[in-house]
Amino acid sequence: MYRRVALVSVSAVACLSAAAVWISASGDAGGVAVPSPSASAARLCGALHDALPEKVDGLSKRSLSPVSDLTTGWGDPTVVLRCGVPRPEMLTPGNPVYNPTADVVEVNGVSWLIEPTGDGYRFTTTGRKAFVEVTVPARYQPEVNPLTDLGHAVRTTIPSEL
Repeated sequence: MYRRVALVSVSAVACLSAAAVWISASGDAGGVAVPSPSASAARLCGALHDALPEKVDGLSKRSLSPVSDLTTGWGDPTVVLRCGVPRPEMLTPGNPVYNPTADVVEVNGVSWLIEPTGDGYRFTTTGRKAFVEVTVPARYQPEVNPLTDLGHAVRTTIPSEL
């Protein structure tokens, strides 16, 4: 009897896993990794979450899974903002990929590190007391447009380190 229960449990887990993969592949913004910032960064991120616009580059806000004040998304495919992420490796002295002259763009008073991904770009704030990361799918050209709408919220809630 125990053996049969174990097989049913394994089958149920396999079916649920397949469903989760199907949901993610169908455009759901599930599975967004929630950062684990320090308490002070989490407070700043909470203020940012409350200040974020309902639309970014004409894309409407949408629910992410799991729900968190540290993550927000817009559109489908989803532009994802994560607040309280770790310092990018490219900006961390001593890291093998450290590059103090990495490509940075300033948009509406906020400086962003630019990193190409497999399907778009990742932008991470620089010179702020909490790191904010925005991933923009390649479908949205040019990729910096969402940053234009996020600049005011970031600038007024996440103070400069300087």
